Amino acid sequence: MKQMINIALPKGRLGEKVYAMFETAGFECPSIKEPGRKLIFENEEVGVRYFWVKPSDVAIYVERGAADIGIAGKDILLEYKPDVYELLDLGIGKCRMAVAAKKNFRDDTEKTLRVATKFTNIAREYYAGKCRDIDIIHLNGSIELAPILGLSDVIVDIVETGTTLLENDLEPIETIVPISARVIANKANFKFKSEKIEEMIKGLSSVLR
Repeated sequence: MKQMINIALPKGRLGEKVYAMFETAGFECPSIKEPGRKLIFENEEVGVRYFWVKPSDVAIYVERGAADIGIAGKDILLEYKPDVYELLDLGIGKCRMAVAAKKNFRDDTEKTLRVATKFTNIAREYYAGKCRDIDIIHLNGSIELAPILGLSDVIVDIVETGTTLLENDLEPIETIVPISARVIANKANFKFKSEKIEEMIKGLSSVLR
């Protein structure tokens, strides 16, 4: 029987784009396109088993070995620092992690800067690098509300087009890091399946070119 590679795909548009890349690279699994509520799809002939998971959970499946490889945003990798190999930048799902504030915001360095974000580690590291004293306010959604209601001075969040910010009279003032989708691998499983995984990476790289 062929060695199977377990692949965690992020649910949603990004995952569908990524699957199309795997398919083009020769790792197709036709059943994944059938309508229904199935979560696991395999094609023994090519030796692949795909499953859909919540984007923020991909790294957990890979780190703990339930998946051999997976696709995760660079934001997740920077925030949670999972112990995985990062093998390839797919160059899709592009956006950036940025600091945003109300228009005409001026940073008063005498005061502690109040930062609202769900990316607390990224924000903490970024401001530590600038030796700026901050107070982090961890929020899970509608981060844009925080500066509008005076809960925070700035926010640290993912910016794609910046439309949401503009509609709420906010603007990006600093880019922290560009974000895109990355292929990650479980370190232990990679040792046993390196040949097959490297073949996949080569296939995906040629699709990118």
